[in-house]
Amino acid sequence: MSFFVTSVGKGDGANLGGLAGADAHCQALATAAGAGNRTWHAYLSANASGGQATVNARDRIGNGPWYNGRSGAPIAKDVADLHGDTLEAARLGNNLSRSTVFTEKGEQINGAGQTPNQHDMLTGSQTDGRAYTDGSDHTCANWTSNSTGTAQLGHFDRTGGGNTSWNSAHPSRGCSQPLLVSTGGAGLFYCFAVN
Repeated sequence: MSFFVTSVGKGDGANLGGLAGADAHCQALATAAGAGNRTWHAYLSANASGGQATVNARDRIGNGPWYNGRSGAPIAKDVADLHGDTLEAARLGNNLSRSTVFTEKGEQINGAGQTPNQHDMLTGSQTDGRAYTDGSDHTCANWTSNSTGTAQLGHFDRTGGGNTSWNSAHPSRGCSQPLLVSTGGAGLFYCFAVN
């Protein structure tokens, strides 16, 4: 296993304790599932703020390849494949879908049409895996807010709302746990093995 979706969020909406807190959550879940011998990072972007440089999700997840833990199915061979950076990669697409995306426990996540719908994944990213540069908050204050702001979300099951992007489908209604749930998620996010 070198890729999974968190089986549970941190429980405080989009307040994940920043990128470090999100990474620690990925690491703890991976360790509990027997994959703690690897370094795990959350697929999250963050905006420049208070002396912190912009962080792009695509730059923090290693080089790949990545496989799910349930069947060993390939997710993407590298960062370019994951994001469709070349014409050929964009044409072929990565292998993220309802049938290949599972939690660290190998369990399915409820997608569009299921109750409760939990297909929204926190990313804070544009489709190319980079942070937004428009000056708006797409990361719930860099993953430290459960109140003000919004979070950019992706659809792990590639369905719903006219936008099937796995990493940049639409913004959340807000940053609190109830608002993430009402948007169609549960505060879950992608974790990738860096090594």
